[in-house]
Amino acid sequence: MKKTHIIAIALIAISIAAILSMYGDASTYEDFTMAAENNGKEYHVVGTLNRTKEKYYDPKKDANFFSFYMIDEKGKESKVVYHNPEPTDFERSEKIVIVGSMEGDHFEASKILLKCPSKYTDNQVKAS
Repeated sequence: MKKTHIIAIALIAISIAAILSMYGDASTYEDFTMAAENNGKEYHVVGTLNRTKEKYYDPKKDANFFSFYMIDEKGKESKVVYHNPEPTDFERSEKIVIVGSMEGDHFEASKILLKCPSKYTDNQVKAS
């Protein structure tokens, strides 16, 4: 075998190993029920803020503690704890995507992604 063939085979093997290792760490979109069944495994959960329940953020006491209640797309509610400041425009968000895992009775979020309403839909410009 030529050296170029050996190098090509080695590169292909390294690429396959890298793809498989990333695939094993990939999180999936699920609901709170699935996240509760697999404590510790990371999931993306899509839902909406439960505006009837109080959210908690007191930057004077602890600037890196924010909690709120969220309802997933299947209607199940859970408390969400986020160890960072409250995201900007959190109240205005239409949908929330949280990334993290269930820890006992609440969801520990490592990231919060917000889908805010578009500022262009209400005030569309009409061409003359």
